Amino acid sequence: MANFVYLSKERLHELEQELKELKTNGRKQMAERIAEARAHGDLSENAEYDAAKDEQGLLELKISKMETMLSRAQIIDISSMPRDQIHILSKVEVKNLNNSKVFNYMLVSPEEADLQKGKISMTSPVGQSLMGKKVGDIVQAKVPAGIIKFEILNVE
Repeated sequence: MANFVYLSKERLHELEQELKELKTNGRKQMAERIAEARAHGDLSENAEYDAAKDEQGLLELKISKMETMLSRAQIIDISSMPRDQIHILSKVEVKNLNNSKVFNYMLVSPEEADLQKGKISMTSPVGQSLMGKKVGDIVQAKVPAGIIKFEILNVE
């Protein structure tokens, strides 16, 4: 069995709702599109039908991947984790010592990462460098652009 997928309760709920939507309305809409394309005649030369069947395959693949991920899901209980140390679901404030900019991140599983929302993967170079560290620590992250040094200002 593959590794666990660590998710917050909120993200697990979001994924379960998305999967339910895909399995009900997504499949229903896809069946309607295929039926409509089939009604256009000869299937051997029907590009619309072929495209709809391809999309159906992609929909089923997405559903399958989500089911697999949810079957491996582990809910993270942060109440048992040390408060002064960075771990998954920690909110951290760091100062980039290369350019003096301050950033706020939340460390999450790769499945939840979204840089636009300030959520970075704990397996990313920056995430890995922060894991287990404390306020005041200086860490280095090797990223494609070079090495970035961070000072940890705050951990929640």
